[in-house]
Amino acid sequence: MRKILLAQAASAAFALSATLSAQTASADPIADFYKARGLRIMLGHPPGGSYDLYARLAADHFRRFIPGAPTIVVEHKPGGGGVVATAFFYANAPRDGSVIALFPETIVHTQLLEPEVGKWKVQDMRYVGSFAPVNAAFVFRKGAPALAPDQMRNMKTRAGCTGRNSQSYQYPALLKSLDGFQFEIICGYKGSQESVLAMERGEVDFVSSAWNSWRATHKGPIGAREMIVAIQAGLRREKELSNVPLMQELVADPQKKKVIEFASAGAAIGRALITPPNTPADKLAALRQAFDRMVVDKEFLADAGRRQLVIDPDDGAAIDKVAQEIAAAPKDLIDAASAAMK
Repeated sequence: MRKILLAQAASAAFALSATLSAQTASADPIADFYKARGLRIMLGHPPGGSYDLYARLAADHFRRFIPGAPTIVVEHKPGGGGVVATAFFYANAPRDGSVIALFPETIVHTQLLEPEVGKWKVQDMRYVGSFAPVNAAFVFRKGAPALAPDQMRNMKTRAGCTGRNSQSYQYPALLKSLDGFQFEIICGYKGSQESVLAMERGEVDFVSSAWNSWRATHKGPIGAREMIVAIQAGLRREKELSNVPLMQELVADPQKKKVIEFASAGAAIGRALITPPNTPADKLAALRQAFDRMVVDKEFLADAGRRQLVIDPDDGAAIDKVAQEIAAAPKDLIDAASAAMK
């Protein structure tokens, strides 16, 4: 009898061990991680602009596609046109996949043109994916002294900018330096929203900001010609701005065109999510797969449409390649762009 009981006990123990082993083997460590840790999306700008619009769209949908359906929090860390947050993210963000970011498309240019400020290497980070490319639009108030590019070479107009490391400074500075545009650039506004309010008050005449944001937040005034889109920055014209010239199209000198095209190349990166250095490969793969599924989801696309947000996605590996090509630009081109933005 004792032998029978011992045999039965051993059999039960073996069955329990086999069950636990099967449960362990079938457990999803990625799902367990994100369920426990959640996910933060860090921004370098205050609420209200296109970074915030896309981040909040992601916060409302991304969890449905990430294993473990994590709670997602959008974290704002404004300062220096995104520089403060990018530097912090690169040096201090957790490397475990629990924090990603949505930073300016110009961060790779900042590390090249102002290395004393851009203390990071985009090559060490990895993109999750891009929601859409982003051209900057120079939007002028109706009563500005000059509303046509030819007039801007002869009449002073004031640009509002958030900081010297942002495209709101850099793009007007390029035209001022390379082609004699009479721009007075006034920096110090805390975000694109504050710059636009300054324009509406008449403190400045125009603001260069993402067209993706303008079309979502000021469609009415632009349609009514209370605000006029006069110039755009990017490598190709935005479909909705097909009659608006690119910066490089306003410049005759071929070398100056190359400088502007180099400075505008970040438009292809657009509004993109990025991971810090040394993010584990399995977490990066899970985030990329989730992003790729999200941006074709019908519910996500319908919500993006309601929010007036452009969705023209690209995968993380393709955006990594764009960033790496920018980072590999020849020194003479980098030096010329840096001089033009002083």
